[in-house]
Amino acid sequence: MVRALVKRALRSAGIVASRYDPRRDPDAVRKGLLSMYSIDTILDVGANIGQYGQRIRQLGYEGKIVSFEPLSSAFELLKTRAASDGNWIAKQCALGGSDGPASINIAGNSFSSSLLGMLPRHVQVAPQSAYVGKEEITVHQLDTLYDECVSSNANVFLKIDTQGFTSKVLAGARRSLGKIRGLEVELSTIPLYADEPLIHDVLTVLFDQGFLVYYLEPEILDQNSGQQLQLNGLFHRPKSI
Repeated sequence: MVRALVKRALRSAGIVASRYDPRRDPDAVRKGLLSMYSIDTILDVGANIGQYGQRIRQLGYEGKIVSFEPLSSAFELLKTRAASDGNWIAKQCALGGSDGPASINIAGNSFSSSLLGMLPRHVQVAPQSAYVGKEEITVHQLDTLYDECVSSNANVFLKIDTQGFTSKVLAGARRSLGKIRGLEVELSTIPLYADEPLIHDVLTVLFDQGFLVYYLEPEILDQNSGQQLQLNGLFHRPKSI
């Protein structure tokens, strides 16, 4: 009775109290997946200023991180963070389906920058993400850089956070994907960028490559309706089914 009253009082104050369950904690699940596959190399595609690398380090991951970020302003901060970590490498480029120059759209919040055009719904739910300029960058296929970045016996995890450019990154990783044990990929439920793949498109590609869904984490919500607009998907290549 007392517990129910306390929970009700907390809920009325906007607080939900429940027993901690690591199976429902995205970071605990992420840490467990890396451990399960003995991951020793993480390819951090779309690193921005190194938020993901820092997050993974805070979870206790001590292996190699290779971060890719094309935007010059973000890369300078990423490079500074990586420089203080002896097992973190920063590379200034985007990953995509071909090698060559490209023009990236710079978002007001930096991390929403993309090689694709931004759609009105994205600006509606996140006004600070509106584009404010462009920058000329270099794009490489992961297949082009893989052997340079990864040792032959590595257990590799690939994280892709490229604001709608996922299908291009995967297209440039056709040979590399067969060597990768797990992935973390952004999944959109509605179009937020022009010509971006939606969740079912990415799932089809990854299923065809032998990956299965491990965990889905809500990322962007419509603050008015509560609709999930984007999720982070964790995928793994099962040792056996």
